[in-house]
Amino acid sequence: MAKWCRDDVSRGTVHNSKGRHDTIAARGAQCTVAKTAHAGSIPEEIGKLLKMEQLSLAFNNLMGPIPATIFNISTLQIVGFFHNQLSGTLPSSIGVSLPNLERLWLDGNDLSGIVTDSISNASKLIDLDLSSNRFSGSIPSSLGNLRLLEYLVLPGNYFTCESSSSELSFLTSLSSCRKLNRIWINNNPLNGILPASIGNLSNSLADIDASYCGIRGSIPSEIENLSNLAFLRMNGNELTGFIPTTIKSLTKLQRLDLNGNRIQGFIPVDLCYLKNLGELHLGKNNLSGLIPACLGNITSLRYLDLDSNKLISSIPTSLWSLKDLLELNLSSNYLSGYLPLELGNLKVAIRIDLSMNQFSGQIPSTIGGLQGVINLSFTHNRLQGPIPQSIGSLIDLQFCDLSHNNLSGVIPKSLEALSQLRYFNVSFNRLTGEIPSRGSFANFTYQSFMLNEALCGAPRLQVPPCHTDSPHQSRTKQMLLVVYILLPIASILLAMIFVFTFIRRRQRRNKIPVQTEFFPQRICHERITYHELSRATNMFSESNLLGTGSFSLVYKGMLPGRTIFATKVFKLELDGAFKSFETECEILRNIRHRNLTKVISSCSTPDFKAKL
Repeated sequence: MAKWCRDDVSRGTVHNSKGRHDTIAARGAQCTVAKTAHAGSIPEEIGKLLKMEQLSLAFNNLMGPIPATIFNISTLQIVGFFHNQLSGTLPSSIGVSLPNLERLWLDGNDLSGIVTDSISNASKLIDLDLSSNRFSGSIPSSLGNLRLLEYLVLPGNYFTCESSSSELSFLTSLSSCRKLNRIWINNNPLNGILPASIGNLSNSLADIDASYCGIRGSIPSEIENLSNLAFLRMNGNELTGFIPTTIKSLTKLQRLDLNGNRIQGFIPVDLCYLKNLGELHLGKNNLSGLIPACLGNITSLRYLDLDSNKLISSIPTSLWSLKDLLELNLSSNYLSGYLPLELGNLKVAIRIDLSMNQFSGQIPSTIGGLQGVINLSFTHNRLQGPIPQSIGSLIDLQFCDLSHNNLSGVIPKSLEALSQLRYFNVSFNRLTGEIPSRGSFANFTYQSFMLNEALCGAPRLQVPPCHTDSPHQSRTKQMLLVVYILLPIASILLAMIFVFTFIRRRQRRNKIPVQTEFFPQRICHERITYHELSRATNMFSESNLLGTGSFSLVYKGMLPGRTIFATKVFKLELDGAFKSFETECEILRNIRHRNLTKVISSCSTPDFKAKL
């Protein structure tokens, strides 16, 4: 027995697995055999230490049941058997036989069975920790009789809701525990509904963890009465309805976690009243509408998680002013718009996830300001343009996913300097050029670069090899480049010289222009019909008659395009007129002189002959 326990009157600090600590005055015997790797079972003889007040056998390899004799030591105030491999059940009379018990720490064992109403007879109980065992049945409502209870810690068991009620009635009974500070009931299949009486719990209550309990229904609006609540975790349940607007009364709230429920409606602006909020987790719900811009006014915010909802529109500009934000997760929504330059303001952020949205435009070059980022994901958006060189300055980056976008250009060589990079994916883009091969890129596989436009690199990446030119090939390419550039320029210059020379020569040739009111410009020869000629001379009217000859009449006419001309119409009814027409045509065909009026055309039919 001596090797197990010793008599000691001392003053010390006791700790449990959850970090709670209190200074205890040990007025009787104390048995502390913690972290000594003791194995086997607990000796029955310990039950003979009838004046024992503290018994701590934590962090050993003890197995088997807790000896029944221990529960006969009525002087016991602290029992700490946490983190062993103890099994069996608790005696049904535990509260009666240990009336002075203040702290019962049995967490981290393999204990089972139900917790009986007898526990409520330990009226001095302050701290009850039964977490990480296999206890089952309902949580006894008689716990409400423990008026001094401060810590109720029951996670990781098989506690269920009372069969007679769908509500978690034990919460109603706990309203009598006015010193209650912590309620941890997470990871139990409670499958019940939160009662409105939750608002009647102690004003000193600071911490509620009811995550992963299968809790149904909505969050009661009466929760506003818990004015000292600092931590509220109800993630991983089946909560429905809306986030109550009364939540704005929880002004001391530091962490709100409602992740993984079925809560709907808008994100209430009432959350913006929580000026001490450091963590806001609303992901994996059915929330819709806009992200409230006022969230950017909660300067204490460190973690913002709104992923997997139905949020729309753009990210409020105010969010980029949260310079102390550590994690931002807005993935899997319907958010759109451009990523602003202010993205680089999140200098201490370690995780930014904007994936699975509809963001467009370019990745801002200011992304290089994210000096603390470890995890960066923009996958499955509509981003375009180049990958910024500044990403190469993110020295702590370990995870980078830019896949499934419309990014173009080359993969910056600056990324080879990222020695911490473990995951990199730019597949399904329009990237070109050589894939970097140094640094972390030596370890990446083809899956990081699949289905791009024209990447090249090592054969293991399943892309074409990059062509490296010899010095002779480089000079040849340079010469060809010069030819391709200079040849079009020379061609244009030669064409301009030719046109200039042609115009100058023509001007010299036409130095003495034809002076006539009827032929102000050169007219190309063209065929003209009798009807066109008739319309042009106003049906050969007298008003258009310019003169009369022996065998002809001269008329003034105007062709379409306002070309003015004179036409000589021969009088074929006179003898000699036909001969005169042919003679004039022959003469004009063979004679060239600058003072000779030019012939535009002629009109000749068996019944009509004219010259223009």
